[in-house]
Amino acid sequence: MATTLAATGDQEEWQPAPHERSPIPGSPPTPWHPPSRRIAYAAVAVLVLMAGSLGNAIVAANLTTLQGSLGLYQAEIQWLPTVYVMTNVSANLVLIKFRQQFGIRLFTQIFLILFALATAAHLVTHDFATAVAVRAVSGIAAAACSTVGFLYMVQVPTPAHRLKGIVFAITLPQTAIPLARLFPSEAFEPDRWQTMYLFELGLALASLAAVRLLALPPVQRIKTFEKMDFVTFPFFAGGMALLCAVLGMGRTLWWFESPWIAPALVGAAILLPIAFFIEHNRRNPLLNTRWLASGDILRFALVSILVRVVLSEQSIGASGLLSVVGMGADQIRMLYLVVLLATLGGAVVSAWTMDPLFLGRPILIALALICIGALLDSHSTNLTRPHDMYVSQAFLGFATALFIGPAMMIGLTRALAQGPTHFVSFFALFSITQSVGSLFGSALLGTFQVMRERVHSADIVANLVAADPQIVQRVQQNAGAYGRVLVDPALRQAEGAAILAQQASREANILAYNDVFLLIAAIAAGTIIWASVHIMRIRRDNLAKAAAQAGAK
Repeated sequence: MATTLAATGDQEEWQPAPHERSPIPGSPPTPWHPPSRRIAYAAVAVLVLMAGSLGNAIVAANLTTLQGSLGLYQAEIQWLPTVYVMTNVSANLVLIKFRQQFGIRLFTQIFLILFALATAAHLVTHDFATAVAVRAVSGIAAAACSTVGFLYMVQVPTPAHRLKGIVFAITLPQTAIPLARLFPSEAFEPDRWQTMYLFELGLALASLAAVRLLALPPVQRIKTFEKMDFVTFPFFAGGMALLCAVLGMGRTLWWFESPWIAPALVGAAILLPIAFFIEHNRRNPLLNTRWLASGDILRFALVSILVRVVLSEQSIGASGLLSVVGMGADQIRMLYLVVLLATLGGAVVSAWTMDPLFLGRPILIALALICIGALLDSHSTNLTRPHDMYVSQAFLGFATALFIGPAMMIGLTRALAQGPTHFVSFFALFSITQSVGSLFGSALLGTFQVMRERVHSADIVANLVAADPQIVQRVQQNAGAYGRVLVDPALRQAEGAAILAQQASREANILAYNDVFLLIAAIAAGTIIWASVHIMRIRRDNLAKAAAQAGAK
C-alpha cells in the first residue's frame, strides 16, 4: 500500500501507508518522494540546520569584535553565548510536545518567524541587556530549527538508507563552528558589526521562505500537554539555566570571586530535585525519571558528557594555544578549513558505516582519535604554528562527527524500545549531555589551564635570577629593540625586563596548555577502557538476540 495524495485547494492531503508512519509522535510520515522532491527536501534541511547553528557559531567566533562594538567588558560579552545555551538546553521539552499537539506546519512557521524576529532585533541592539535577551530568544528558536532541519532530512533517503540520513542530519550542525571561522574577519570589523546579524537574518528569512514553499507531510496530532507540565518545566528550565550560567561564566569571573555563583549553584541544587521529584510521582511524566536513572541510560549519559569534555580541546586547547603564540583569525583560517573537511568526512563515514548492532564501535574509535590528537598537541612550543596542528585537529574534527550520530542512535533506540512516551525524556537527556557537557568541558579545561599556568609561572620566575649571566644577556637583547626610541639606559633596561616577563608568561601558558592536552588524552584513554567493557557487553547481547530471531524464523 503506497502513499496517496489528494489535492485540496492549494495544499496536498497526505494519506501515508501504515509502514510509512513514524513511530515517534509528532514526527511526519516518510512517504515515497520523486527524486526532485528529495533534492528539494535535502536543500531545505541543510539551509534550516545551518540557520539554527551557524548564526550562534559566528557570534561565538567574533566575541572580541562584538565586545568592542557594543562597548562591553569581557565578563559581559561572555554572557551572549552562555545565555544562548541556558535557553537552548531545555527548549526541546516543550517544543516536542508543541509539535505533537499542534502539528508540524504550525510549529515550523511560528518558531521560524520567532527566529527571524529575534535575529532582526540584533540590528537595533545597542546595549547589554537587549543583546542578552535577543540571544536567549535565539537559543529557543535555534532548538526549533534543529528539529525542523532534522525532520526535513529524514524525508530525503529511501527506506534502505534512512538511518544514514538520520545520522547525517545529526552530524551536519557540527560543521558550524569551523565554518564560522572561515568567514573573512574584515566582514565583521567593529564598525560593521551588523554584518554578522544581517547574515543570520538572511538565513532565517530564507529558511522561512523555504519551509513555506515545501511543507513536510502533516503529522497526526495528539493531546500531549498536561497541567503539571507547566509546573515541572519552570523548575527544570530554571535549574538548568542557573547551572549553565555557572559553568559558562565561572571561569571568566573566577569561581570564588563572583558573589552570585554560590547562590546560583544552590538554586540549581534546589530547583532540579524539585522538578525530578514532581516527575517521579506523575502518571504521565514529562521526564521519566525511572528510565533516566537506569544503569544503561546513566552510563550512556556519562560517556556522552565525557566525550563532549574531551572534544572541548578544539575550542579551549588549540585555539587558546595559537592565540598565546600570536596567531590571529586570518592565520588560523586554513586550520579550520582542514577541520571542516575532516568533520564532513567524519559525517559521511559515520552515516555510511552505521551498524545498528554495534553502535558503540564509532564511539570508541572517536575516543581513540581524540586521545591521539591530544597527545600530538601536547608537545607544543612557542614555535608551534597552525600547520603543525593540521593532523591533530583533523582527528578531532573527524571524531566529533563520528561520535554524535551513533551516540544519539543509542539513546533513541533505547527510548523507542520503551515506547513513544520516553521520547521527550531522551531528547531532554541528549540535549543536556551535549550542551552542558560542552560547557562543563570548557569550564574544566579552562580552569585547569589557568591553575597550571600559575604553577609553571611560579617555577619560571623562581629561576629568573638577576645575577644570572644568561638572564642579563636576554634583558639586554630585549632592551636593544628600544635603542632608537629610548635614550635613557634605565628605561631601556626596564622595557627589556618587561619583555622578559611577557616571554616568561607566554612560556608558562604554553606549558599549561600542554598539560591540558595530556589531561584530555588521559580522560579519553580512561573513557575508552571503561566504556569498552559495557559496549562489548551490549554487543554480545545484540548478537545473541539477532541469532535467536534468526533461529526462530
